[in-house]
Amino acid sequence: MPSTIVKMKGKIIPAILVVLLLSESVFAMNMPGMDNTDDLTRPEITHGVSKSFHWIATIIFLFMIPSLTSSFSFAKRTHTAVVLQCISLLYAILEATVLRFPDGEGVENRTSRATAWIILILTLTALFFGMLSSGTKILMKNKRLSRFASAAGENTLNTIHSFLCLFVSIVGWVKVCLAPVALFGFCREIHTGQCLAHGIMGSSFILYGFIYSMVLQVPWLRNNNSGYSQDYIDSWIMCLYGIVNTFTEHRWGREEWFMHDYQHTAMGIIWWAGGILGIYLGRKNRRTFVPSLLIIFTGWSMTQHAQRLIISSKVHQFFGIVLMIGGSLRIFEISFLLRDKRSAGEILSFQYLAPFCLVCSGVLFMGATEEQVTLVLRLGADQSAYILVALSGAFLVYFWFLVTLDLYVYLVEKQEVGFLDKYTESQELVATPPPAEFQLDDEINESPVDVRSDSFAM
Repeated sequence: MPSTIVKMKGKIIPAILVVLLLSESVFAMNMPGMDNTDDLTRPEITHGVSKSFHWIATIIFLFMIPSLTSSFSFAKRTHTAVVLQCISLLYAILEATVLRFPDGEGVENRTSRATAWIILILTLTALFFGMLSSGTKILMKNKRLSRFASAAGENTLNTIHSFLCLFVSIVGWVKVCLAPVALFGFCREIHTGQCLAHGIMGSSFILYGFIYSMVLQVPWLRNNNSGYSQDYIDSWIMCLYGIVNTFTEHRWGREEWFMHDYQHTAMGIIWWAGGILGIYLGRKNRRTFVPSLLIIFTGWSMTQHAQRLIISSKVHQFFGIVLMIGGSLRIFEISFLLRDKRSAGEILSFQYLAPFCLVCSGVLFMGATEEQVTLVLRLGADQSAYILVALSGAFLVYFWFLVTLDLYVYLVEKQEVGFLDKYTESQELVATPPPAEFQLDDEINESPVDVRSDSFAM
C-alpha cells in the first residue's frame, strides 16, 4: 500500500494545484472595492473585558469540560466523568441563575437565557444517571433507586449517561455560539431567519467534519467491516436534509419568491437528488464520490451568492472556496489515495485536510451573517483580518475535536472496552486462553474420613 501511495503522488499533487488555481480564478472574478463606512458607527460595547472573561469561562465549563466528560463516559470511566460533571454543574447553576449576556442596552437574548437552563437540566440529569452507574452511596441508600439501578444494569445506565453527556456538549456548543449573538444584540426581527440558516448549516458542516474525524481517528471505526460505507450513510443524511430544506426554506404557495428563496431551495433539491444517486452507488459497502461532489457544488453556489455588502460577498466567496477544496480533497482521498478501500490501515496526514476544510467552512459560514460583517466594518477592519480570526477559531475547534477523540481512544485501548465494542474485532486482538480450572479427581472419595485412632481412646 505505501508503494501505491508514492506512485499516486505525481497525480494527486497536480490535481490539487488545479483545484486551487480554479478556486483562485473564481475568487478573483468580480472583486469590487470596499464598502462605504461613512454612515457606520462603532457599537456601544459596555464592560467588554468582563464579558470576554465570561464568554471564555462559558467555553471552558459548558463546552470543553463536558466534551472531556463525554470521552470518559463513553470509555466507561464513569467515576472520573461524574467528578468533571460536578464542576460543570456548579458553573451551570451560576450561568442559569446569576450570570447574564446582556447587550449594550442591558437586554439578553431569550434563546440564550433558555439555553442556560436547558444545559442545567441536562447536566443534572446526566449527573444523576452517572451517579447511579458508578454506584454512588448517596443514591444507593435509597431502596427504590437501588432497585432501579439493579434492574436497569450498569451497561444501560452507562449508555444513557454517555449520550446525555454528548447532548450536554452539543447544547454547550449552542450556548457558546449564542453568547456573542446576545452580547451584540444580533438576530432580532428580520435578521432571525438568516441567523438560524447560518447557525444551523454552519454547525452541520462542523459536525460533518467531526464525524469524518471520528471515523478517521478511532481505529475500530476506521478498520471496521460493517455493511455500510461512510459515503452511503452520508448520502442518506444529505438526501433527507435536502428534502427538509426544499420545503422549509420557502413557504410554497403562501409567499412571494425572492432570489435567496431560489438559492436555498435549489440547494435542497440538488442535495436530495444527488443523495438518491449516492444511496444507489454506495450500496453493498461501496465507496462513492457523490457526497463530496455535492459539497463541491454547494461551495460553488456560495461563491455566487450576491450579498448586499461587499465584505459579506467576499466572506461568502472564501467560504465557498474552502468548501470546494474540502470536497475535492475527499474525492482524491477516496479515489486515488485509498483506491475505494475503507482505509489505508494507518492515518495519513493528507486525510486530515478534508475534515479540517469542513470545520473551516462551517466556522466561516456561521460568521458570515450580515450583522456580523457589518460589525467588522464598524470596528474598522476588513475581510482579510476577519477571515484569519475565523480560521484561527477553526484551528482551535479542530484541535479540540482531535484531543477528545484521542483521549477516548487512549482510555479504551488502555482497558479494551468502550463505545461500539463490536468493532474491536477488527483490531485482531489476541485472546489469551483462560487458565485451566483445577478439578478434583473423580476417584477421590468424597465421604468424610475417620481420622480417629484407637490410641486416642480414653
